[in-house]
Amino acid sequence: MNDTMRNDALNIKKLIREAEALSDEAMIACSKLKQAMISARQNPDIAIDVGQKAVLRLTQAEQQAMSMSTSLLRVHDELSKIYREHAGSDEGVPTVIPASALDAVLVESELT
Repeated sequence: MNDTMRNDALNIKKLIREAEALSDEAMIACSKLKQAMISARQNPDIAIDVGQKAVLRLTQAEQQAMSMSTSLLRVHDELSKIYREHAGSDEGVPTVIPASALDAVLVESELT
């Protein structure tokens, strides 16, 4: 592998991991937000249905974040295949992503 290919591969490796980490951070932020919203709703002075639409929309956003995370995992898998094809496995341990992880996103109709 020439220096340009190596530098491109290292940059892509760094950026895919960065994108995956940001995706995880988005899911964590949504989770914290949902927890705060539900906790606030437990105030006895607030009706139980207050914020229900907001919680539903946040749940949809969480599902979209999970879908993005799975899509990024698929991108990572494809990049790993390209690397093995064009550069060989001359460095470290290759990324092996189980097929079950690539099918992790539930179809919206499965949720209802």
